[in-house]
Amino acid sequence: MKISYTYLLANKNNSVIYTGVTSNLLKRIYQHKTGIFKGFTKRYNCNKLVYYEEFRDINEAIQREKHIKAGSRQKR
Repeated sequence: MKISYTYLLANKNNSVIYTGVTSNLLKRIYQHKTGIFKGFTKRYNCNKLVYYEEFRDINEAIQREKHIKAGSRQKR
């Protein structure tokens, strides 16, 4: 069974938060930190892992991501 992760990244000042899902947390965080892909995290310099949760089912990880994104920024 493959483990999946829901994670939150922040910028240096914790003023911007990004929420994502992956099956390889170390690789994905490396990609964010090095700016390999253009996008939100590169544009807003979100490269600091501040929180993550582990799931045995990818669908649960995706549901958790949606739940986090549905809440207000202050709740995150």
